[in-house]
Amino acid sequence: MRRLAISFVAIVGLSGCGFTPLYGETAVGSSLSRIVVTTQDDRLGYRVREQLEDALGRDGAQAPLWRLETGLEQSRRPLGRRIDDTATRYELTVRGAWTLTPVAGGEPIAGVETVTTTYAAADQPYAAIAAQQDGEERAAAELARLIRLDIMRALSAQP
Repeated sequence: MRRLAISFVAIVGLSGCGFTPLYGETAVGSSLSRIVVTTQDDRLGYRVREQLEDALGRDGAQAPLWRLETGLEQSRRPLGRRIDDTATRYELTVRGAWTLTPVAGGEPIAGVETVTTTYAAADQPYAAIAAQQDGEERAAAELARLIRLDIMRALSAQP
């Protein structure tokens, strides 16, 4: 009974202080689903767009309020060397510059995020391709997460 009373007091106290959950309907969370995403037309761009749409909860049934455009750059660097001078691992760095523009017009919001991931270099060709694609998928997922957080911060700071 005492826990119930303490919980009630805490809830009433939070509602009185103007606290709004980040994912609440009146906060940023409801407008994230109304962001349309465009990326470059290649495999990495497709993966990033797919991850961003999932992270933002894109709702195609509603008209978009925002347009998110991303520019991606990737670099791959060999790490470690075998005795035959081939790499044992690779480091994949993806830099994503993004611009969020209101569809109705207005001042755009921009930012840049960089993600680095590594993957093993396999001797078999199929395994090497699968490892590289897995590294790209993990980098795209992390980049989408960071861009989503940036967008949430930017939108929550707006009046």
